[in-house]
Amino acid sequence: MTGKERFDLTVNHRQPDKMVVDFGGTSVTGIHVLAVERLRKYYGLENKPVRIIDAYQMLGEVDVELSEVLGTDTVAAKSRKNSFGIYNHEPLKEYLTPWGQVVLVPEAFNTTTDVNGDILSYPQGDLSAAPSARMPSCSYFFDAIIRQKPFNEEDLNPDDNLEEYGLIGDEDLIYWKEVAQKTRSTGKAVVASPGGTALGDIAHIPGMKLKNPKGIRDISEWYMSIILRPDFIKKVFSRQTEIAIENFRRLNEVIADNIDAVYVCGTDFGTQHSTFCSPEQFDDLWMPYYQQINGWIHENTSWKTFKHSCGAVEPFMGRFIKAGFDIINPVQINAAGMDPVHLKKRYGKDLVFWGGGIDTQQVLPYAKPEEIRESVLRLCDIFAKDGGFVYNTVHNIQANVPVENIVAMIDAIKEFNGN
Repeated sequence: MTGKERFDLTVNHRQPDKMVVDFGGTSVTGIHVLAVERLRKYYGLENKPVRIIDAYQMLGEVDVELSEVLGTDTVAAKSRKNSFGIYNHEPLKEYLTPWGQVVLVPEAFNTTTDVNGDILSYPQGDLSAAPSARMPSCSYFFDAIIRQKPFNEEDLNPDDNLEEYGLIGDEDLIYWKEVAQKTRSTGKAVVASPGGTALGDIAHIPGMKLKNPKGIRDISEWYMSIILRPDFIKKVFSRQTEIAIENFRRLNEVIADNIDAVYVCGTDFGTQHSTFCSPEQFDDLWMPYYQQINGWIHENTSWKTFKHSCGAVEPFMGRFIKAGFDIINPVQINAAGMDPVHLKKRYGKDLVFWGGGIDTQQVLPYAKPEEIRESVLRLCDIFAKDGGFVYNTVHNIQANVPVENIVAMIDAIKEFNGN
């Protein structure tokens, strides 16, 4: 059975021959570039600089060679440009990270170092612009720099928060047609991340790809706007949804059935212990637009829709279903109310759990290999029954997770799958 065949069964809540596995299919199911290098060394793979596929989070490429070792069933179809608005493909160049690793980055990716030793990244790689992201000297990934300008309430214009969301053009359509055909030929399930549908995702609010972002770009100000300026938020979401649906229509003409799932939105609705907003606020501000996007996709394509939300979002699971999402990620099993047995029993017939395969806050980085094995096998027993599960960790694997712990997880996955 191919990865795609296995995937088709599990997302339709039917039992595949083996549990479906994903590492690197999306920007929230990946592996930090340092961990990728250590895995490659452990498994005796070719010694070469690892390509950065997500510069913001410093995620490394899970290439064909490593994918075979990990036993993945998915492949990523990523956008032409990255979070900084930089063309994210060849030509590439070598880049020395602050922790001393030589990696491959897009040719236009440029950084400087400030007086504190922090690394600064620039929108579209333009060093003449103000930096849009910072990697603290002791860190392994970037944080957005808030470049909020003072504004008068009466001058707020929703169009300012839509600058980065435009209609897809011919160049991108040609790109997507080629990348969809290429990834389809792998025999694996294709997960596309075309972007443009991040309704209030705080990773995008600061506008890291923009040289001169306008509108509400401060994360705290945006969260306060949910209460103080709901009409403004609705105008942004309404227009963004119109643009997104037209873009999906154009993409569908060139991609058609060459993708299997589409990453729709990464807006987080949970913290470790509670939700970010009330269910009523979700129904008022997000539900109508999610329903429009998911409704169009389901009426016009065969794609499954992917929703990412960290945290204690059990109270929203029923709403995610009502909004039309097929897939929920990362299934943060150590957050309040996110008991795996309860989630599978109550929502497992309607939602595909993509993630939840191991706790990445306490277990994967700090437990002993045998404890990791036991945890993985237990969670797979719960989530993989009757399909509806794609194995991944709770969000990305971070830089300094001991390689022997990651290997223990991989070995447990293979043990569960009978390999």
